[in-house]
Amino acid sequence: MEKFTNLYNFIDFAQANRKYPANTANNLKSAVKIFEKELNAEELKSIAMVEESIAEIFRSLVIAHKDKSIVSLNTYKARLLKVIKDYKKYGAEPSKMQYWLPRPRQSFGGQGKTRKSTPLLIKNDKTDKEKIRLSNFITTPVDNLHKIEFALRDNAKSIIIVPRDITEKEVKIIKGILDSLIAE
Repeated sequence: MEKFTNLYNFIDFAQANRKYPANTANNLKSAVKIFEKELNAEELKSIAMVEESIAEIFRSLVIAHKDKSIVSLNTYKARLLKVIKDYKKYGAEPSKMQYWLPRPRQSFGGQGKTRKSTPLLIKNDKTDKEKIRLSNFITTPVDNLHKIEFALRDNAKSIIIVPRDITEKEVKIIKGILDSLIAE
């Protein structure tokens, strides 16, 4: 028989092996702890017995914790059942833990966002992406350019960009412009 307190060690082991993030491990331990207080001696000796009688244990938990909301207590119950499920799958035989692929965490975009709103956001994102178009698609190779920077008086800069395929006539024009700047 697997003792109920083995769940604490399992959570620590899973956290150390990066199967549970730290905050998830702490939340799971809280759930185990709150249910542990409601168990009798026989239930403490057997995880299977706790799982079988979870409905009765949950009723006694609700009665004992009238100050907590039913939503909160249901969350604790779900966490406990998750730990038990994971324990049965990976904790009973620790060598199986290497094959455990933790589920990636999903972000719902901050406070106030619910899972119901997520598909709507994804749909809007897709339609927005379809509307976005680049002004000029790049389908040709980039032309090589020569960029020449000159530092002038009073910290002014002058930049000359010369294309790779400049003609001899264009070179003479640019040379004439530069020669006229020297004369000034």
